[in-house]
Amino acid sequence: MICANLKKGETPGVKYILLEGKLMERPNWDEYFMRMAELASERSTCLRRSVGAVLVKDRRVLATGYNGAPKGLQHCDEAGCLREIEDVPSGKRHEICRGVHAEQNLIAQASVHGVKSEKAVVYCTTYPCVICAKLLINSGVKKIYYKCGYDDKLAKEILKQSDVICKKLNI
Repeated sequence: MICANLKKGETPGVKYILLEGKLMERPNWDEYFMRMAELASERSTCLRRSVGAVLVKDRRVLATGYNGAPKGLQHCDEAGCLREIEDVPSGKRHEICRGVHAEQNLIAQASVHGVKSEKAVVYCTTYPCVICAKLLINSGVKKIYYKCGYDDKLAKEILKQSDVICKKLNI
């Protein structure tokens, strides 16, 4: 329900909704899609980091992804995490991880369903690693919004060189 009458302390021009008896500010598009990415991250089965991603074009959701084992295989929460067992630092030895990153699953889902990602935008809960950055570049993604940083200097460098816009959302 949209509330037409402003009360003391409310901002004119901002839409409010009544949700479960509370007056809530309506999210803008970036907040809306980032919340979807956060919701997708809740499906993650990774023991180290839950990540979610949403592929958007013209304000329409094209695909979603979260990190976890490939389709039909045991998830990390069932099979264990080799990187955790071997105390591998974050961002290292991706090849021994059984999990597929959220961005990789996002691209795979778009592909399986015949969805073009060219000139699309990605909302992701974490800045992409270099592997995901390369895949997103080759998928034609033009912009990446992320919530949390990830210290991958090469990812930052190649995304900058490819003119993919990366912007941290502070929401």
